Amino acid sequence: MPAPIWWLFALPFIAGACLPLQAGINGQLAKHVSSTLSAALISFLVGSLALLVMVLVQREAPTLSALKGLTWWHWSGGLLGAFFIFIAAFAGPRIGALLLMALVLAGQLGMALTLDHFGWAGFREAPISLGKLGGLLLIIVGIWLIRRG
Repeated sequence: MPAPIWWLFALPFIAGACLPLQAGINGQLAKHVSSTLSAALISFLVGSLALLVMVLVQREAPTLSALKGLTWWHWSGGLLGAFFIFIAAFAGPRIGALLLMALVLAGQLGMALTLDHFGWAGFREAPISLGKLGGLLLIIVGIWLIRRG
């Protein structure tokens, strides 16, 4: 496999850096509107409007037949996103950005390890190795150290 272009590393790094900022903004929004669920809804509405504008500008709207061909699990990504936004807005202000993101990272890496191992959800199959498990264990040790600190 050829080496990825530098920006293929930079973009996920930047997106990851935005997650604690997004959690903090949504936590403050929840405080301001007195509802974590309402804050998540507002966040999704703004994001949905931004995506709608981009889809319309790019003229990439899906056809009705393409939408009819989707299965239940194709729709679940939006539910998972809403779950994340709600949990981050709820838990972030209570446990802090560092612990929140460390726990999110551990959850992401644990699921990524599983998805890669089995080749689920369209990912290429890549078996679990001792090195991968060791890396995840180090993240978990990091969570313990953060929690103690």
